[in-house]
Amino acid sequence: MSLIWVCGVDEAGRGPLVGAVVAGAVVLDPNNPIDGLKDSKKLTAARREYLYEQIMEKAKAWGVGEASPLEIDQINILQATMLAMRRAIEDLTTRLGAWPDKALIDGNRCPELPIAAEAIVKGDAKEPAISAASIVAKVTRDRQMMSLHERHPEYGFAQHMGYPTEAHFAALKQYGVCDQHRRSFSPVRKVLESIEN
Repeated sequence: MSLIWVCGVDEAGRGPLVGAVVAGAVVLDPNNPIDGLKDSKKLTAARREYLYEQIMEKAKAWGVGEASPLEIDQINILQATMLAMRRAIEDLTTRLGAWPDKALIDGNRCPELPIAAEAIVKGDAKEPAISAASIVAKVTRDRQMMSLHERHPEYGFAQHMGYPTEAHFAALKQYGVCDQHRRSFSPVRKVLESIEN
């Protein structure tokens, strides 16, 4: 009987006004457990970074996928999230050398996949593989935001990670939109419309 590989899948960045939506996929190794896995939102940034390194080292396989701001604008955030999740599983499959047997997806719907998939609401708090995937997705996206902050410090991305905060709205009003803003999102669209008028 061969081992059954189950991958957890989660995303980060559905709500922000800027940047990609990023998904992580992880197959944990039962012989190499990782202590302290939980929903990435309940961890400090330092703890997430530590666990991210543990996942890179100890997981059987991991993958990352994303959908760009342009893709989000073209197909909507839900479809872009599904696309990012599928890409994350495909990336993991390359590292694993085969498709996993099953995917456990955080949330209430699954992307189209050639394998069995199960959606689990609040899965990042229930399934360690999904918790691991949420950490991979969040750390990857936060690093992208820090890099974007270096290019565009005026927006304060290092503080709000692109989420719709008062500081972000103020920066949008003052500086307009940058190339990574999601133009289909209402607050960004309003800024663009005010400039055009």
